[in-house]
Amino acid sequence: MGDSFIVAIDFGTAYSGYAYSITARQADMDPHVPTWGRNHGFRSPKTPTCILFSEDEKFEKFGYDAKMSYMNMSSEAKGKYLFENFKMSLYGKTLDRDLQIKAKNGKSMRAMKVITESLRFLKDHALEEISKHTSKRKYIASDFTWVLTVPAIWDASSKHFMREAAIMAGIATEDCREKLVMALEPEAASIWCKRLPWDGFITENHEKDKLEQSPGTQYIVVDCGGGTIDITVHEVLQEGALKELYKASGNDLGGETVDKNFKDFLRDTFTEELWANYESSYPSELQKIMYSFSAQKCGDDDVEISCPFNLGALAQKKQNIGEFFKNVQGASWEEGRINVSREMLRSWFNESLSGITSNLKAILKKGFNIQCILLVGGFASSKILYDHVKRQFSSTCKVLCPFNAQEAILKGAVMFGRQPDVVASRKSAFTYGIEVYERFDTTKHPAERKYLNKEGEWCREVFKKLVEIDESVGWDENREHTFSPVVADQVEVGFGFYRTVRKDPAYVDEWGLEFLDTLQVGMPDVTLGMNRRVKLEIKLGCTEINATATDMESHSTKSIKLDFMRK
Repeated sequence: MGDSFIVAIDFGTAYSGYAYSITARQADMDPHVPTWGRNHGFRSPKTPTCILFSEDEKFEKFGYDAKMSYMNMSSEAKGKYLFENFKMSLYGKTLDRDLQIKAKNGKSMRAMKVITESLRFLKDHALEEISKHTSKRKYIASDFTWVLTVPAIWDASSKHFMREAAIMAGIATEDCREKLVMALEPEAASIWCKRLPWDGFITENHEKDKLEQSPGTQYIVVDCGGGTIDITVHEVLQEGALKELYKASGNDLGGETVDKNFKDFLRDTFTEELWANYESSYPSELQKIMYSFSAQKCGDDDVEISCPFNLGALAQKKQNIGEFFKNVQGASWEEGRINVSREMLRSWFNESLSGITSNLKAILKKGFNIQCILLVGGFASSKILYDHVKRQFSSTCKVLCPFNAQEAILKGAVMFGRQPDVVASRKSAFTYGIEVYERFDTTKHPAERKYLNKEGEWCREVFKKLVEIDESVGWDENREHTFSPVVADQVEVGFGFYRTVRKDPAYVDEWGLEFLDTLQVGMPDVTLGMNRRVKLEIKLGCTEINATATDMESHSTKSIKLDFMRK
């Protein structure tokens, strides 16, 4: 995989994009990031994560094209399916494949379809873009290793959901799953930022060496996205490899939280009834308001929002529009504009900033020797956020934010695709284990768990631990276990996988254990009876978990990538 062409897709809550490299590994110093929105007057490294479907659920447009097309619609907008910020529907829950999400018109569609079509668009766009820059050579998806970024704090079922959507989008196939690599967003950002010179960061005091040239340096990565705040702690090892010191933490208080507070302010100001009428009647016009605010919130000045015609018309039917703002502190109405003071703007950040502060303080109390806090992601470009973190923590350690913070994850993901072993070890988020049978021992096994067969007495439903929560697991680390049959003529063995946040459960039916998946392998040669062996290999150090069972007599083998979604 190391020398193949690489495309990395950063599928974000608010914005998405991709980066690619088609150079030899040694020359791959700066992955290419295309710009978006030029036909709409923009030039940005990502495009809005916004997808538009027709009334009969056919894909129409993605990104700026979808948003601008929808904003320019009038009555027909009600019939269209416009989805944005839908990535957050995968956060904080165990998913199934039939999950439904709501569009702006209130109708629902399967999340799997919405995400699949989004990834299909980004894949096709990448192949076309690369072709333009390589003498119009035609590429297909299998020519590349694809890296898909996901939040580190996501549940494993959400990561599995994204993998399935990517395969359905044609990014990879079931037969070549290794061509699709999952990268954790703060890790990808860390990989890129550790190689930057100090003048690549927004900082007043420049050092001489890059982070990767300073083994032993410990730092916190805070990935400030639109949906989530994703935090991890890394130590730089020899030759620039990274070791995760503390498992990922964070919350769902990203930049969209500020947007939500702004919308709540409008609802409170114009009254619940008027706002509900406006939101349902003029969804494309509301998009213009939110887009204007989102563009201004990264500064630290007063915000000015032009009041759209239909909002003004609905308001005027009730009373003079200025009356709505008469008792509102921090905001005013002036000649067709809604003016919001910087103090009120800052107040809408409080929830996010408080969440970041409490997470960072908790980590700093762990006793690590933290030299710097690294802010990345689109929300990190907010001056309010950056200044807040500096005020809170600059007396303890450096606070760094790379220029072009939006691109750090994209470029780091390309490098991760080239060299996945750059993250030398990670902390396990759970205790993982399997269900086994043990020879019954009256001194440690309860009588009600006794199981009798022709080979003797067994204890059933025993939890055999494979890895413990918070345990460091090396990249690509394989752990092997050998098992014997429980009856001499057994022709198949199954391994049931479980996870828990407990450190050392005894049985799989205890509280807090979650069943994940089953792996079964044939044992057709019964000649040796009970003296046969099955080898179970668990690959734990990657961003996903792979298991392979091999019957040592027949060499029959079965492998799975653990399925974390509800059946």
